Amino acid sequence: MDLVEISPNAEPPVCKVVDYQKFLYQQKKREKEMKLKATKVVVKEIRFGPQTDDHDYNFKLKHAQEFLKQGSKVRAYVFFRGRSILFKEQGEVLLLRFANDLEELAKVDSMPVLEGKRMTIMLSPKKKD
Repeated sequence: MDLVEISPNAEPPVCKVVDYQKFLYQQKKREKEMKLKATKVVVKEIRFGPQTDDHDYNFKLKHAQEFLKQGSKVRAYVFFRGRSILFKEQGEVLLLRFANDLEELAKVDSMPVLEGKRMTIMLSPKKKD
């Protein structure tokens, strides 16, 4: 049996007389259970081109709705290739339209940001009441 300090910050500090190895084992077991209960954030990506057509847009919108209903975050991005970087405004309009169409299911974490050849937007599912 050992004298184990349970709560060092309390006034006065709390100690118990227990088997130290058993105490460490139970502590590791508790931490493992907490880790399993923690929610894992899944980020799904959806890729657009700057001139994505309506049918493709609707198809990807439907997938994004399914991802958000499952509780995953969605990262949508427009990938600019070659000279298509000239259509930055078109890409931004496309992403804002995408966020607007998903307004009832998701909230916007970050507005469209241009990073190199990609313009990205992050959406996370709204909390259910």
